[in-house]
Amino acid sequence: MKQFLFTFLCIGLWQGAFAQGFDHKHSVWDSILKKNVKNGLVSYKGIQSEEGSFKQYLESLSKVTEAQYQGFNEKEKISFLINAYNAFTVKLILDHYPVESITEIGSPFSKINLARGIPWKKEFYTLLGKSRHLDWIEHEKLRKDFNEPRIHFAIVCASIGCPYLVSEAYTPNSLEKQLQSAKLGFLKNPKKNFYDKTTNTLYLSKIFNWFQTDFTKKTTLIQYVQEGFEETIKPDAKIVYNEYSWDLNELK
Repeated sequence: MKQFLFTFLCIGLWQGAFAQGFDHKHSVWDSILKKNVKNGLVSYKGIQSEEGSFKQYLESLSKVTEAQYQGFNEKEKISFLINAYNAFTVKLILDHYPVESITEIGSPFSKINLARGIPWKKEFYTLLGKSRHLDWIEHEKLRKDFNEPRIHFAIVCASIGCPYLVSEAYTPNSLEKQLQSAKLGFLKNPKKNFYDKTTNTLYLSKIFNWFQTDFTKKTTLIQYVQEGFEETIKPDAKIVYNEYSWDLNELK
């Protein structure tokens, strides 16, 4: 009986400690990113070689309950969801590795997979107690629960056309700085966004087309992106959306 009570007490203490002790520094993920991400490109083979640590981190995310998540503050929630999206996207790639594009995941036809959003609607992990897909994090949580359009520069869909995956985990204490850095880094990348003042044409990533309503709740699209450009963009500039590369963001 004493042994039973002791075991029960230990389990209860462990569960309580986990409920209070989720690592909001995302230390394991941070370490993996620092070693395997360079200039926004990902060494999938490198992360694959760290299978134990990577699995440990994914399991730590999956163990978080809905009740525990509700106890997080806003910055903790956003950081948790951004890191979860990026980490589980890497898992999706590794589950099908080697691939040349995330659009290869699903049917044998990449164009159909892309058109139907199959890779992002595939349920392959557990989060907050239920089986989830990547679209759930992006559209049902981050976009729906928070008025924070900069998340679009932080979540990475494993493609060259996406924003760069940064070589550090998002954390509550650094979230504001990290999101602003992600936004400016994306806007200042001439391969993604460019203003031709001679023709008054603003070339933007299709992200600004797909999610334009997120960026224009309080301002115009041109005003929203202006801080990423040294030259003043004329308000009547023609906007052209660049082709989006779905090639894998792999470090080779």
